[in-house]
Amino acid sequence: MNIITDSLLSIVVPLYNEEDNAALLTKKIHESLEGYHYQIIYIDDFSTDRTRKVVKDLKDEKVHLIELKKNYGQSLALAAGIDYAQGEYIITMDGDLQNDPSDIPQMLAYAVSGEYDVVTGIRQKRKDSLVKKIPSKIANFMVRRVTKLDIKDNGCALKVFTRDIAKDLNLYGEMHRFITLLAHLEGAQIKQVPVKHHARHAGVSKYGLERVFKVVADMMLLLFIRKYFQRPIHLFGIFGVLLIILGFFINIYLLIVKLMGEDIGTRPLLIFGMMFILAGIQLFTIGIVMELLIRTYYESQSKRPYRIKKVFVGDQAA
Repeated sequence: MNIITDSLLSIVVPLYNEEDNAALLTKKIHESLEGYHYQIIYIDDFSTDRTRKVVKDLKDEKVHLIELKKNYGQSLALAAGIDYAQGEYIITMDGDLQNDPSDIPQMLAYAVSGEYDVVTGIRQKRKDSLVKKIPSKIANFMVRRVTKLDIKDNGCALKVFTRDIAKDLNLYGEMHRFITLLAHLEGAQIKQVPVKHHARHAGVSKYGLERVFKVVADMMLLLFIRKYFQRPIHLFGIFGVLLIILGFFINIYLLIVKLMGEDIGTRPLLIFGMMFILAGIQLFTIGIVMELLIRTYYESQSKRPYRIKKVFVGDQAA
């Protein structure tokens, strides 16, 4: 028995306004996985073009189309596809034809070997514009420095997961950027392999420089969950003590200045500085609390943070 070709594979692909790419991507997957047992799961994230019609018109029994009720974003679209997937190995990729399905067999071989739970791509000779490359390089550098996990290309969507690791991933917000890190936190053994990268075939990119700020916010949340989830006082307590010490020395300094006869009541910059620091800490704390409340709400009630409108297999409703 050939484990690779006999195992069911689930190729999970979120789609948003990819009407010009969906049919060609399907063809390339079929060509690359000839002889394999697989299903293609397209998740339409409430596209505003003809993406859904194009996929249905394929009338391909290997193609499963999940229609979401509204636009939830890439993370929840991935979550919907992974939850639906039935394969022993779950493969994720983008729908813009920048990932090459011909890389899947070599990546799959590493996963099937039993040594690795996640195989992730490193895009070679990226064909993106600087508007995408620069934020990506900054984000990758920050993730490596802060998490100490040496993943060279967190932004590569082409990944192969074992079923148990993929099903344990809890994707919320925009955590798809850190899907490899999330798998690592679940104890996954990770292999990185070079993969091909192509220019976008059609359509427009949905990412820009604002992604850097989102990456920073998401990374701070992940670090909190990883290091301080069960002992938040070690984080907030340290911040509190440092601020108290800082405030103490500032007040001592102002007392000395006052005793020397200077007026300290005309120094608004100090007040503004303290207000900004306190406001920043409060906002970050509120963000963490809200994220944890969302997770508790969904996970404690076994609810999913997305709603499916319909599921099609080929052009027939499932």
